[in-house]
Amino acid sequence: MPRRLPTVSDVARAAGVSRQTVSNVLNSPEIVREATRSRVAAAISELGYRPHASARRLRTRRSSTIAVRLDPFAGGISGAVLDRFLHALTERAEARGLTVMLYTAADAADEIRQFQRLVDGAVVDAFVLASTYAGDPRTEWLIEHGQPFVTFGRPWGIPDLADPKHFWVDVDGRAGVHEATRALLAESGQQIGFLGWPPGSGTGDERRAGWSAALGEAGVGAQGRARLSAVCEESVAAARSATRELLAQASDLTALVTASDTLALCALIETGGALPVVGFDNTPVAEAIGFSSIDQRVDEVAAAALELLDAVDHAEAGGPGSHRMIVPDVIMRSPGPALDLVG
Repeated sequence: MPRRLPTVSDVARAAGVSRQTVSNVLNSPEIVREATRSRVAAAISELGYRPHASARRLRTRRSSTIAVRLDPFAGGISGAVLDRFLHALTERAEARGLTVMLYTAADAADEIRQFQRLVDGAVVDAFVLASTYAGDPRTEWLIEHGQPFVTFGRPWGIPDLADPKHFWVDVDGRAGVHEATRALLAESGQQIGFLGWPPGSGTGDERRAGWSAALGEAGVGAQGRARLSAVCEESVAAARSATRELLAQASDLTALVTASDTLALCALIETGGALPVVGFDNTPVAEAIGFSSIDQRVDEVAAAALELLDAVDHAEAGGPGSHRMIVPDVIMRSPGPALDLVG
């Protein structure tokens, strides 16, 4: 027979209080004396009692549910970071008694229609968005309709990143690439190349800026940096072609920093592992093959996103409570025998 789940009455008997007192502890703890709250909390912990979600929604008019978009498969290998973020967010939300609801959308306009549907049905309390970009209409809609939200990615393009209407957590790609480039400069000389995305992506621009700043500090001028740099879209064919072109224009290249692990893997294949290469995202592919990469620390990103959701109603205008910047880890490795399998 299945084990009977503990009820409010069970908690009340164990704590020696009334059912109403248990309800007060769960819903209005500030009106209950501390000693009584402690007894009830101990009984809840001992019995493993969990409030019924439907009843809680009726009492509080809150669903304790966060909506997150499940992005379509985009190819490449770097999309794994969003999968890791989703897993980390779900696990941490569950520990807080929250539920993560997934939805899909073909584009921003379709996602806004999903927002409207979820808001109209009072299905969710807040939204967590990823893949932000300049002029993002999704955040504009949520702000206009007074919906709590946090973005994984800063609000690109706005003049004030501390704008209290935007709650966001992001990874400092500039700092991560800067540190990785400095590490390569110490080992491989000044001819450190960069393979990144076309200008305008925000995230890619920040990563390129970290590389450029490190080379500039090492005495490499703007003309020299231009010679060592190439751009391409996030695809295998484009990355391999761009790597060949970069090697042709900078035959003295001694190492390479890239904007993603997809680009890093393609560069390793084209160079046959002859040059040190650093990617970004620290995907399972980077770990398996053994090339260096920058880890976004998505567990900390997920934790910060949930903390910011708690603070949405309380952050001071323009204060640090409206955003978090996570400094990534640079994981330095040397490619192993697995590289032969992908060449």
